[in-house]
Amino acid sequence: MITTYIVNSLLVAITVLIHFEAVNQLTIFIPKLPIKHRLRVLAGVFGALFAHVVEIWIFAFGYYFLVHQGDFGSLVGNFDKSVMDCVYFSFVNYTSLGFGDIVAKGNIRFLAGIEALTGLVLISWTASFMFIEMQKQWKEK
Repeated sequence: MITTYIVNSLLVAITVLIHFEAVNQLTIFIPKLPIKHRLRVLAGVFGALFAHVVEIWIFAFGYYFLVHQGDFGSLVGNFDKSVMDCVYFSFVNYTSLGFGDIVAKGNIRFLAGIEALTGLVLISWTASFMFIEMQKQWKEK
């Protein structure tokens, strides 16, 4: 159980740090773009989406590692232990969609839960960031 806690904590820490750095770099990068101010908002949206996809892949590799270790539980249902199925499961969890066609069993359930919470927080952070950037960019003429 302690190993599960350590792996979960590392994955959350890595994704939060990636998101922090992505938002920080976008804050610096967006105002410097030599394009119309409203197009800068689109650059922010695409940058944020890219950051979320990277974060989802980080969790997916975590699932892949844990499933193939065998001691942490498994993912069952429409799951063939491939990286792409881990990515799909990660997308579903991160966005809190919860389709249910793949289900976590054993200690890996804790990672699924913490990923959903992390996704909620990071998506909210992105929404706040984009709101602030839109206010800045819309004011420019």
